[in-house]
Amino acid sequence: MSALTVAAASDLFRAAPDEMIPVPDGDVAHRCVGVGPDVLFVHGWPVSGATFRALLPHLVDHVTCHVIDLPSSGSSRFATGTPPTIRGHIESVRKVVDHLGVDVSVVGHDSGGLIARHALVGDPRLRSMGLINTEHPQPGWRFRSFLAARRIPGLSAGLGWVAGSSKVRRNPFVFGGAFADRSLLDGEFDEFFLQPLHVDPARRDASTAVLKSFDMKLIEDLVDVHARLDVPVQLVWGDQDPFFPVERAREMVDTFADAHLEVVEGAGLFSHEERPDEVARALLPTLTGERTA
Repeated sequence: MSALTVAAASDLFRAAPDEMIPVPDGDVAHRCVGVGPDVLFVHGWPVSGATFRALLPHLVDHVTCHVIDLPSSGSSRFATGTPPTIRGHIESVRKVVDHLGVDVSVVGHDSGGLIARHALVGDPRLRSMGLINTEHPQPGWRFRSFLAARRIPGLSAGLGWVAGSSKVRRNPFVFGGAFADRSLLDGEFDEFFLQPLHVDPARRDASTAVLKSFDMKLIEDLVDVHARLDVPVQLVWGDQDPFFPVERAREMVDTFADAHLEVVEGAGLFSHEERPDEVARALLPTLTGERTA
């Protein structure tokens, strides 16, 4: 591992971002660290770029890491009159790549993987892609049930209450399924992601708006998106993920032109937080262009 410690990587997200990038939904916070080929990291819902904090020390000696907070999360800014949406996030990722002005590999986790695929499929600037525990074209009942919750009245207030209760959030049908080790819902995960939802009504409302905007057609269209992705793709999957079961990841490999799957044992949806060293080892050959057939 590099001289960038996990503690120092966490501190990057407690400090102000390097810059703010204007996008239609507001301003994306951008942090850059490392040397080598450029890699853009796209987080999912309801977290921010800080979810990659434990992964960065394993990568920064090999690639330049561009970590963003999409509008509604982290250090980003969002327009109060225009609620952020998943489709807006897709456009935001395109605008970020325009702003960077370089060819990139992209790592997407959870809905960040969905966003990244839709944003950059067919883009000549895309070199390769890493997908960590993300949506597949045939979602199971657990994911569908989770999405159904977006129609519950008072969702924003309920989300704030759940985020603030260390007991309730460990329920496997709430956030408990995110980790094989549920104690990881406390500490920095609580600091960076759950407490902001608990104490900041504006950010909580924005995050809820993103969830409510989720369009199942984006998942249905993944079959076509995968067929059009002609760059190397590395799938990395925690085998204890109840939202996106690893069996579906295995089925998904052949839907890409050039994809490999690495399974991380004993990790859940946030495999990159539970086993960052293993996830980094799986990703690096694809991100650096050194992967062999």
